[in-house]
Amino acid sequence: MSIWGSLIGGMVGFSLGGPFGMLLGSLIGGKVSRARTRGGFNAQAQGQRIFALSLIVLSAKLSKADGQVSREELIAVKDKLKIPESELDQVGKIFNQAKEESAGYEPYAKQIAQFYKGNINVLEEVINILFYIAESDGNVSQSELNMIQHISQIFNLNQSQFDSIKESRKSSDKLNPYIVLESKPEEDLQTIRKKYLKLSKEHHPDILMSKGVPKEIIEESKKKMRAINSAWDQIQKLKSN
Repeated sequence: MSIWGSLIGGMVGFSLGGPFGMLLGSLIGGKVSRARTRGGFNAQAQGQRIFALSLIVLSAKLSKADGQVSREELIAVKDKLKIPESELDQVGKIFNQAKEESAGYEPYAKQIAQFYKGNINVLEEVINILFYIAESDGNVSQSELNMIQHISQIFNLNQSQFDSIKESRKSSDKLNPYIVLESKPEEDLQTIRKKYLKLSKEHHPDILMSKGVPKEIIEESKKKMRAINSAWDQIQKLKSN
């Protein structure tokens, strides 16, 4: 069973208060919000469930950002997050509950920030995947962009980190390598190299998986890594001229 198929049942026995606890509790009679912690949040599987749950809920909120839920966005949540047909019913219940409730995305974003406090690269990956969802209909609307940026601010990402994620979504021939590496053209190659090595380590797929990014979506995470490597290659060429 993939991570998506164990979300609701996997949270039973884990102390999950706040908006996530209320959301899942409404689906299974309050068992989640009243549960006591067993096993600890730091277990990799539990971290993956939190990450997956975060994506479903924030994707549901994002789908409403421009005032309409497009067919493409719904397909993206299913297909691009690799949710199998056999597990779509459970995921759909969470998605629809989050989409229909009156609460905004901010309380969830704040709880996610607390879950992954100190793991800024995992929070960056949440932003990366939200861009992935928003792009599914061929256009990231201004309202969607505003929402994603506000979530990044709630996550305590700075402007350079947000811009790097956004720029990394472009094809390698269109991206600005300095933005991707959170650098400036006037910085010397050695300074930029340090930033490149730091970003490479933080966004390595193995590191992300160890901190809770599910294997089901790690392929999208690898694209960020490819953008980082491409940016470094481009800067080396620019600096050698």
